[in-house]
Amino acid sequence: MSQSHYLTPEGEAKLKAELEELKGPRREELAKRLRAAIQMGDLSENADYHKAKEDQGFLEGRIKEIEAILRNSVIIERSGSSDVVSIGSRVTIQEEGFEPETYHLVGPAEADPRNGKISHESPIGRALMDKKVGDTAETETPGGKIKFKIIKVE
Repeated sequence: MSQSHYLTPEGEAKLKAELEELKGPRREELAKRLRAAIQMGDLSENADYHKAKEDQGFLEGRIKEIEAILRNSVIIERSGSSDVVSIGSRVTIQEEGFEPETYHLVGPAEADPRNGKISHESPIGRALMDKKVGDTAETETPGGKIKFKIIKVE
């Protein structure tokens, strides 16, 4: 059974663009590298050929991965009600003694914590789900237990 992948419309567009790049220019570039390596002769000790074949395996693997994600994707559309945290929400939280932080709750395929996109399956994401402004949430993270207040949901 395949698992659903939650994506924002932007996340879906980004994956489709990456897929187009991989299937077009990247595949062509790899095919040229393989042809050039094969023309050198003896493949058993041809490092260029082996590296190109390895790269080809990674490329085809990533293409299959993206196609599977897109095939099983559920696009997150924000509903009119934004008072309860759900996938797709932008949530501003504040841990006591720290500056407020804003996170965009997305599916795991799109998570990018350094850029403020956290998975709804992460410890903080799970703690935020179904909460409202003013609620307090607590969760266990790799850095220890944290407690924070929900300041804003959009």
